[in-house]
Amino acid sequence: MACARVPLDEQQVTEPGPLGKEHTLPALHPARKEERCFVPYKSPPEDGSPAEVEEFLEHAKFITEDLEWLLGLPHDKFWCQVVFDDSLQKCLDSYLHQAPRGLDLTSLPSSPALADMQRSIHRAVFLTFLRMATHKESKENFITPTVFGEIIYENFLFDIPKILDLCVLFGKGNSQLLHKMIENIFTQQPSYFSDLDETVPTVLQVFDTILSKCGLQCEGAAAMEPMKLNAHKQPTAMTMSQQELLETVLYLCDSTTTIHAFLDIYPAACTSFHAHIFSTCRLTSFYETAVPDLEKAVRKRNFDDKSLQEDLWKRLSHSCRKMVETAHLLLNYTCLQPILEGGENTLSFAEELLQHFTSFLPEKRFLSDYDEQFPIADDVSLLQQALPVIDETRTSYLLQGVESAWDSVGRQRPQSHIHQKSVAAHQGAAGAAAAASSSAGFQKVPEPQGGRESPLGAEAMLEVPRKGNNGAGCPVSEAELESLLSCIRDLLPDLGEGFLLACLHEYNYNSELVINNILEDRLAPNLDKLDRAMPRPVKEELPDVLSVRSNVFDDDEFDIFRRDQIDMSRIWKGRRKGESARDMLNDKQHVTEQKARYQAYETVVDEIVIVPGENAEAYDLDDYDDEYDDTYDMNQVGANDLDGDSLLNRRPFTVPQVLRRGNKQEEEEEEEEEEPIPNNVNRDQFVQDPALLRERAEARRAAMQQRKGYRPERPGNVVGQPKGQGQTLETFLDRRKKEANKSRGSNHNRRSMADRKRNKGMIPS
Repeated sequence: MACARVPLDEQQVTEPGPLGKEHTLPALHPARKEERCFVPYKSPPEDGSPAEVEEFLEHAKFITEDLEWLLGLPHDKFWCQVVFDDSLQKCLDSYLHQAPRGLDLTSLPSSPALADMQRSIHRAVFLTFLRMATHKESKENFITPTVFGEIIYENFLFDIPKILDLCVLFGKGNSQLLHKMIENIFTQQPSYFSDLDETVPTVLQVFDTILSKCGLQCEGAAAMEPMKLNAHKQPTAMTMSQQELLETVLYLCDSTTTIHAFLDIYPAACTSFHAHIFSTCRLTSFYETAVPDLEKAVRKRNFDDKSLQEDLWKRLSHSCRKMVETAHLLLNYTCLQPILEGGENTLSFAEELLQHFTSFLPEKRFLSDYDEQFPIADDVSLLQQALPVIDETRTSYLLQGVESAWDSVGRQRPQSHIHQKSVAAHQGAAGAAAAASSSAGFQKVPEPQGGRESPLGAEAMLEVPRKGNNGAGCPVSEAELESLLSCIRDLLPDLGEGFLLACLHEYNYNSELVINNILEDRLAPNLDKLDRAMPRPVKEELPDVLSVRSNVFDDDEFDIFRRDQIDMSRIWKGRRKGESARDMLNDKQHVTEQKARYQAYETVVDEIVIVPGENAEAYDLDDYDDEYDDTYDMNQVGANDLDGDSLLNRRPFTVPQVLRRGNKQEEEEEEEEEEPIPNNVNRDQFVQDPALLRERAEARRAAMQQRKGYRPERPGNVVGQPKGQGQTLETFLDRRKKEANKSRGSNHNRRSMADRKRNKGMIPS
């Protein structure tokens, strides 16, 4: 029997030998291992036959039963089995390698039995790794921390690839537990830090591999080696086979998702990634070089299966977003958080952050996508508030570069960014600590595999709200919503789905916060009034598209959506059967149909005699046409004849309103401007005195300006007094005005105009 308050690595146990004689062994000894064979894991079949599904269910049942047996062992027996049983490690490794990720869940068959079995395996594997990462289970069952670090390191129970797979598989919904697990591993065995530093270059080699597959190469500092002579013969994203394009996009999506999940759960690793990513501009240069080519290939290539094209586009959009979020995680942990905490070397961290933002300026595509998710203006505003000594010229140059990046990529910048998004990103550490403290004492059961992250795709880039099962605007997809409900109902099966949907909507679809508030009875007042057994609301069915269709051809003789019987004799393709070209040309039926219409124009009646008994309204005698222009109705025709006095007396000639010049004010000004010519001026002289003409023009101009209240502009004085004697306020204002407006004229903005023309393709580069 194990002694109390003694670590497992120092305990001794007495067991009967093969001949019945008792002997003493260490608690951790290969002889104490139980003989049990753990079978490796195989991924669920995709659209498999019933026989394949049944085989998977039977195989998975063995794994679940074995892992549940393992978790039920006492502390010493559990560690003997973990350390000395090779089949157990192969089983766990096979699950980490072959288990479907969050992006693969949509392609799995929707079988309830298969989903339940996959959820059971997922739960058992996570609990096994969680117990393996814990060196102290209770006051009696524990291992010396240094010995624990040696056990997990020397027996390869954990390594950097396993930790990366754990983060991407179990990170959704279990981030706090995973963070404690990984932090305990790195704390008890510091050798993992050196392993991480050696692994990071290999992990980031994925970017160079994808570039080489696409026949591309980064420019500038990111180009690690010169381009080979046969590089131009390599296939590109447009010329490679469809299978190679699929593998490249899947490889990129899996790698970026894994890196982001690891850094999000264990931010302390950002220090190792920061030096390798930003010192060589590896991430930004790859984003600028490879992403446009891959997007072009996915959009413009012909795919036999359109669903495959949509899946590739979603994965590529998901990869782009994860790369941007990874860059923000690195900058947030290494630069922004030390600035907000107000420690030492704050100015150096601010300088480093501005340098990173400045290095983004040449990467127009990456900069615009980064600014769309995490507005740089908010970070600059935080810097100015924390450090007022920041150079304003530098920050304004940076913000102008961001605006220029949006113009260069041909996209319109959103009018307003969500400010809370930026604040929440900067306060991520404080929020995680608060959530951890609020849920102290409650052990989160791992979320099923269906709850992992699903592809957001182009909808996420466009920020289009997706709809959940209730039909209302929902920030998560329907698959994620079902996963969240399943996770909560596993712990609280007596609650109705309608009540859980209301709780998720209230707490921004955070399942951990919902479970914690329900268990601690701290729900919002509006949720306490709801029935906890409330069922899920019925999903509203969308109306049929054909029933609400509106078209100009509705209800015509060929409307197949509303007519069951159509005259097929009026439909033919090409030349009609039994009809020759000569007969078609000789057919003058259309001329005969139009003949009666045009014959009506042959009869011209000058006068219409109205019989007193007839209806006068038929001739529209009392109608007045508003469109008729009666300006010239009273022309003075024959006014100069001897008998034309009556015409002159009746109405004088009137100038049309359209031809009148200006208004009364202009006429008065013209009358005032027409000054009488002095008597002493000879009217017959050919040329007048130019000085006199200029004097008169200046006098007229001054009088007109005085009437209109024009105030002449004060002449600028940018020269001022000699240096050292001080300058007046007017001189200072004139100099600043000239500095601000000097780019409006001349050729002071030649470079910006040339860049603008080159970006629009007007200048060959």
